[in-house]
This record gives sequence, structure tokens and C-alpha cells, in this order.
Amino acid sequence: MVTRKVWLLAVNLLVLAADPHTQSVQEWRKKYEEGLKAPYTGWLSVAGLYWLKEGENVAGSADNNDVVLPRGPAKAGAFLFDGKTVRYRDPKGAIRSLRTDTSGTPDTLDIEGMRLVAIERNGKFAIRLRDDQSKMRKEYTGSVWYPISSKYKVKAKFIPHPYKRTVNFADHTGNTQKMVSPGIVEFTLNGQLLRLEPVEDEGQLFFVFKDKTANKGTYGAGRMLYSPLPVNGVAEIDFNVAKNPPCVFTPYATCPLPPKQNILPIAIEAGEKLPPGH
Repeated sequence: MVTRKVWLLAVNLLVLAADPHTQSVQEWRKKYEEGLKAPYTGWLSVAGLYWLKEGENVAGSADNNDVVLPRGPAKAGAFLFDGKTVRYRDPKGAIRSLRTDTSGTPDTLDIEGMRLVAIERNGKFAIRLRDDQSKMRKEYTGSVWYPISSKYKVKAKFIPHPYKRTVNFADHTGNTQKMVSPGIVEFTLNGQLLRLEPVEDEGQLFFVFKDKTANKGTYGAGRMLYSPLPVNGVAEIDFNVAKNPPCVFTPYATCPLPPKQNILPIAIEAGEKLPPGH
């Protein structure tokens, strides 16, 4: 009997390994985790966020600075903000302009192995610090996932808005982020007809949603999910690649919160779980 159980388990594992959907999700998860930990580009390296006031914002490792760096000189220049643009003055007095992340290609400032960029969120400007020596990056050992299930890969009817509408997202910083939604997706899961309103981001549909697993296995504020743009009125949504928002990995992210229309009345037991210790 034991031998038969072992044989059946081995067969099931082989079937799962050969399943293209399972392989695709496993590959995605591997790349996702590698991306989180990538030096300077992954969210685990984000080690600071400093909202700018108009005028001079002094940077350096001294505690009384406006932009407090985790190491380096006590004074490392200053960020000059006039309400619309950001410039950096180095310790020798040279000044350079900094393009923000809304430009698509923000300028990067290197100080003692740390990288700083200017970001803009609905008219508010900040300096974001990335550090490959961050505590979060060093302690990350991988994400925790629900088992992969084809049940949570659904085909949804895409219902376009008469015109693309702006959706307001509250975020973790108390600000509001405005994004454009092309329409609604409608699908059936666990016997229920459900709707979500995505926005467009990076040439894909982007969902910020919350379900009944929140605070019971997944992050209490919700999760995120990308899916391809709809084809012939159909959107394919795979909750197996639902992921935690960056705020799970760093306190210095500006994560949007799910709007009320994206709070689902069912448990989506798929995708990324809350890491241990949260």
C-alpha cells in the first residue's frame, strides 16, 4: 500500500511538472522573486522615501537632515525644489536637474553606493532611495505561495467603458493616485458572477484587488495582478500570479489601495501569501 501511494504521488508530480500552465506560473514566480531581490531595481532595495518641501532639502547621514541617508558623509549636498522641478546641488556647489520617474527615464544620483531618484505622485515630489545593502533585501529568503491551480485561471468578459475613465486610488502615504481604466471585466468563480475594474499600466491590464483571504493568509490591504490586454472582448486573468504590493517588502513604497469595486466577496486562494513575520 505504501509503495502504491508513493507511486501515485510520483505520477502526480510528473503530471504537474509536465503541465504547461504549471510550468509557466513556476517560471513567472521565479523571475518575480529574482526581480524583488535585484540590486537597485528590486523593491527590497528601496530603503527610503523623503517628501520634498519647497526650497532646500539637505541630504546626508546626519539625523537633522531632510533626506537622511543610512551611511556616508554627514552632509552630501541638497535637493532644490521649486514646486515643479527638482535639482541637486553637490557639496562643491555644482547643480544638476533631475528628471522624475514620470518622464519614463528618471535621472539617478549615486551617493556612497546608494542610488536616489526623484519621483512624482499627483503633484507631490519625493526622493526615493535604493540601497543594495538594505536590511529587507539581506533578509529575504523567498515568497510564500498558494498551490498552483487551473481553477484560478479564468476567462473574463471585457466590457469597455464608453470612454476611458479616471479611477482614484487612495494609497499608503495618504495621497490619491489617479489611473485610467478602459473598462470592466466580468467572470464566474466559485459559482459567483464577479466584476473587477482594472487600469492600464505598462501595456497590460493592472488589477488592485482584495478578497476574503485578506488578513487570513494574504496581505490585509489587498494584492495586485497584471494580465494581457483583452482580445476580441475576452481577458485572461490568472490569479496564480497575483502578488503582494511593494508595501509588504518596504515601508517606503506608495502602494495604491483597492477601490471599493475591487473588493471581492470570495476567497481567492491563489497567488502570493503574506511572508512569515507579517
